[in-house]
Amino acid sequence: MSKHRAFKALLGGAAVLTGSGGQALADEVLPKEPAPFAGKIDPDRNKSVPSWPQAVKAPKGAPNVIVILLDDVGFGATSVSGGPIQAPVLDQLAQSGLRYNNFHVNALCSPTRAALLSGRNDHEIGFGLVTEGASGYPGYSMTWPRSAATIAEVLKDNGYSTAAFGKWHNTPAWEISPVGPFNHWPTGLGFEYFYGFLGGEDSQWHPRLYRNTTPVEPGATPAQGYHLTTDLANDAITWLHQHDAVAPDKPFFLYFATGAAHTPHHVAPQWIAKYKGKFDQGWDKLREETFARQKAAGVIPANAELTARPKELPAWDSLTPEQKKLLSRQAEVYAGFLEQTDHEVGRVLKAVADEGKSDNTLVLYIVGDNGASAEGGLEGDDAHTVEGKAASTAERTKVIEKLGSDEYFNHYAAGWAWGLDAPFQWTKQVASHLGGTTDPLIVSWPAKIKDKGAVRGQFHHVVDIAPTIYEAAGIKAPDVVNGAKQLPLEGASFAYSFDAPSAPSTHAIQYFEMLGNIGIYKDGWWAGKRSLLPWDLLSINKSPAVDHPWELYNLTEDYSQAHDLAATHPEKLKELQDLFDSEAKRNNVYPLTPGFGLTPTAGGWRNHFVFRSGVERIPPATFGFLKHRNHTISADVVIPAGKTNGVIVAEGGNEGGFTLYVKDGLPVFEINAFGHVAGKITGTKPLKAGKVHLNVDVSFDPSPAGQDLIATYLGVATGKATLSIDGAIIGETKIANYAAVYAESLDVGKDLGTPVSKAYKAPFAFNGTIDTVTLDLK
Repeated sequence: MSKHRAFKALLGGAAVLTGSGGQALADEVLPKEPAPFAGKIDPDRNKSVPSWPQAVKAPKGAPNVIVILLDDVGFGATSVSGGPIQAPVLDQLAQSGLRYNNFHVNALCSPTRAALLSGRNDHEIGFGLVTEGASGYPGYSMTWPRSAATIAEVLKDNGYSTAAFGKWHNTPAWEISPVGPFNHWPTGLGFEYFYGFLGGEDSQWHPRLYRNTTPVEPGATPAQGYHLTTDLANDAITWLHQHDAVAPDKPFFLYFATGAAHTPHHVAPQWIAKYKGKFDQGWDKLREETFARQKAAGVIPANAELTARPKELPAWDSLTPEQKKLLSRQAEVYAGFLEQTDHEVGRVLKAVADEGKSDNTLVLYIVGDNGASAEGGLEGDDAHTVEGKAASTAERTKVIEKLGSDEYFNHYAAGWAWGLDAPFQWTKQVASHLGGTTDPLIVSWPAKIKDKGAVRGQFHHVVDIAPTIYEAAGIKAPDVVNGAKQLPLEGASFAYSFDAPSAPSTHAIQYFEMLGNIGIYKDGWWAGKRSLLPWDLLSINKSPAVDHPWELYNLTEDYSQAHDLAATHPEKLKELQDLFDSEAKRNNVYPLTPGFGLTPTAGGWRNHFVFRSGVERIPPATFGFLKHRNHTISADVVIPAGKTNGVIVAEGGNEGGFTLYVKDGLPVFEINAFGHVAGKITGTKPLKAGKVHLNVDVSFDPSPAGQDLIATYLGVATGKATLSIDGAIIGETKIANYAAVYAESLDVGKDLGTPVSKAYKAPFAFNGTIDTVTLDLK
């Protein structure tokens, strides 16, 4: 588990407390009047005239709408934009539609999704960071306001069916619980159906899924062929077929947002094998090859230049042969993962074609919610020591054939992210540069778009998707939705560009900000100032954050930001700096990089928790992560006659957590840190049949003085644990480390997802009776 992933774990619930944390924007609520009765009522039934409420119908000819959003894909990754990764479905869609090469996103997951689905700027509605990074400021509350209705809500109110599949990542971490509240889940924000996961990342082999608001488990195992992207496609196809069977003439809005190609890069070996040796040339040469293909295909302007590698990234030729072997394999796995994703998206689009609906279906395919991800660090991320540090290159090279499997939460090296963002500078998170904010957009609408296969170069942004859909559907953005007065749309429709390749852009000004990296665009000019490196997590809570000088680019003449004009155009730079400041104030961007700390919880701050039999899928944000917090776990169970087996309580998975279980009658308490046994106590005598009280006491060594919250939770947590049976201590263990796990849950009577211990296979259900499991934080 990478430090970046451990950091997400911290943000999701490291030490949660009660607090306001809600959306600071006031939502003016207005009464919603019912339609007047259109019939006649008389005491005499024979003189009365019934009248049924009329269902809202979509405007005549309104298209079906499909929005596809991939995750962590760079501009130069796929073949649609000259990249090395084959995407035949995407290529075919581009050939029958339009490619936009000047389309921008928000440099990080949740902010892009909020802007996409609302048509408002990310900070404006509280999504200035990922949901796990909430703080008590209006721009970072992560609480979707009613004043910013989603595309789904607006289309549903105008006669559309709506469904969402895949990654959501826009529900506050403290509201992801069995008791909600559910108004910020997809089904509370206009989607009539949802199937997917709510966090920023999840295993492709063992995902923590929800159907609407109900937790569900995958219907098969990896050995049986299960893979999340395939499952999402299957479910979307089923929904499409059901919709066609019941209401074939009713238009639909389908939002298909894959977890791919975000870490973990999980995919079957046959997809990886297609890319064996294809990345041996390294990222420097890869960028040159991609750039040449981009020029030849006309995907980028003829005068575009390939930008240089930043000094913070190593040259490929500086690596050892062993490093090259490992890092090449990382890229092969990612490439196979992304091509498989293209295949599954193709199956969804084929289902629409099979129903005869492709002609009047508007498809908006956004090939990435930000630039390619450098969060894997300089050497990527896979095998670790028990302390959470990267294992040696020699040890990591031994397991390269297992990358892509469920044994690792693997990620590629930052150099590949830069390589796959050709021709731009930098990567995901870096909102000051185009490598963080530019992704291909493919638009297909056979009934309306006739300039097939053409490229469009107008500047547009993800906030423009909503107004474009509304214009295509013949719908006016409403002033009031469900009684809430609406914020004006920030985006501008680009439907004009379908027939006008040379028309000027309707989007003149756009700010960008992510983790202190800031950018501002106006009429072809871009100014930006870089802050944190994408893998420099320990600097996030520093004030001020790492600072760099402002840069200035004329994108009209310099497509890729190859020539910094700050020194020669100080007046223009000052104009854009002032514009950023005014836009930042208008959109709740300040304070920059507010830092991370304590957030609300669904049940309020408590130190005492009682879990009964059948309780499962409790997210860590419910009680806060246990790392560095002394605690006691007690369980009252009834041991059956005969052999006893199964998990009493477990939290986490194969990358970290704890489990209290019985195997062949012997009680066991085990701590997992980064896939290693970090502490284990095994009883020497089988538990006797009947009522038994088990107690685990965990105490941690003091943290180093002066550490902030992030450093504490990314660091090593040592200590000791004791296991008692009916009041008698039966064993003690030192704790080598305690890892916080981001994606998995606490389960009573079983271990869902991946198993915490290698001693059993999930779910390893307990065959006795559990009365209560109690967690007490000290």
